Amino acid sequence: MSFLIVLAALCFLMLVAYRGYSVILFAPVAALGAVLLTDPTLVAPMFTGLFMDKMVGFLKLYFPVFLLGAIFGKLIEVSGFSKSIVAATIRLFGPDRAMLSIVAVCALLTYGGVSLFVVVFAVYPFAAELFRQADIPKRLIPGTIALGAFTFTMDALPGTPQIQNIIPAGFFGTDTWAAPVLGTLGGVFILALGMSYLEWRRRVARRAGEGYGTDLKNEPAPFAGDKLANPWVALLPLLLVGVTNKVYTLLIPRFYGDSHSFVPSVIGDPAPVVQEVSKVAAIWAVEAALLTGIIAVVLLGWKAVSTHFAQSTQPAIGGALLASMNTASEYGFGAVIAALPGFLVVANALGSIPNPLVNEAITVTALAGITGSASGGMSIALAAMADTFIANANAAGIPMDVLHRVASMASGGMDTLPHNGAVITLLAVTGLTHREAYKDIFAITLVKTMAVFFIIGVFYATGWV
Repeated sequence: MSFLIVLAALCFLMLVAYRGYSVILFAPVAALGAVLLTDPTLVAPMFTGLFMDKMVGFLKLYFPVFLLGAIFGKLIEVSGFSKSIVAATIRLFGPDRAMLSIVAVCALLTYGGVSLFVVVFAVYPFAAELFRQADIPKRLIPGTIALGAFTFTMDALPGTPQIQNIIPAGFFGTDTWAAPVLGTLGGVFILALGMSYLEWRRRVARRAGEGYGTDLKNEPAPFAGDKLANPWVALLPLLLVGVTNKVYTLLIPRFYGDSHSFVPSVIGDPAPVVQEVSKVAAIWAVEAALLTGIIAVVLLGWKAVSTHFAQSTQPAIGGALLASMNTASEYGFGAVIAALPGFLVVANALGSIPNPLVNEAITVTALAGITGSASGGMSIALAAMADTFIANANAAGIPMDVLHRVASMASGGMDTLPHNGAVITLLAVTGLTHREAYKDIFAITLVKTMAVFFIIGVFYATGWV
């Protein structure tokens, strides 16, 4: 019964998200409904002590990233830089390769260390412009961005700095370059199948006479300037975000050390405020990189930006608030579900799968799907079962690098179900609904999930690592 309660809460939230209802409202309803059916006395304590605590904690860390990312993306749009990049891309690749162009840009930013949420905000303006000029249905933009940002550069390619590739290192004593051959093959598998699917969808839409669409929401404003900037100048802020993110990631811990404290200048004798820099250095680095990118856009596109700054940043701020609240509600939902007895039933049942790598893959991707979070599901799975995975792998002669790569790639498999925060953010930014665009995201989800079992098969067939 406890398992059915967890399953019912998950299905309910996926259903309401797919039908377009607000996750901000229904994530706590789904979570607390499950608590009510499990132990009614825990409804109020779990709401305040767990759901709201996790939700506010997420906003505390990540809202500035959402805000700065939204403003950066909007300024890229109003400055005309997005249109300049699109025009150059069409000249270079041709309009029929619009999807590949967007996937490539998303992949470069993600592999460069830019947050997945920031990539969504930054890429959408020129994805919309490129799809409009190529007359590709707008509803295919979310699937295209998902392939570029949420898949092979997130956790498959060796060396990616995304958190999904960092978490396993602490459990298996590996590093981000673990299993480079398997990771590269998995990345190629995802890119090839994902692009084949998206191109097939584009051709079907073209044969049916479907164009970009009309009466659409959240459309980028047309560029009102006289002439477009040089594409290299337009690309510079995007490159600066990726490069400075890496630079700040290295410099911040050296400047502040492991922790930093200060005494507030207030009346009385306040206690010092201590900040553990190691826990927030990556967030500070992203925020500083986005500020650098925003300053670059303002300076390079001053005429257009200064004219439209006030009216363009207001909707960007509103979008950032909505996207961050959606994702934070999902984070709170996952925390409550993970604290219920039914979740433990799921975790224990998954542990009975005999093959070590298949066991790890199914466990991690299932928990990522239930919590709606790749990093959250993987953290829960590895915290509970890493010792078992390691013991079984040692008994079977499986290197720790393979365990790392399987866990990392599995976390980004079924995590992108309809209630996933990144999916909801992506749809909110593009102005589309689950009904319009989720089918293509789910197809990419299936490709990504298959890739995990593909690399497991390659390992057992060849012994490559």
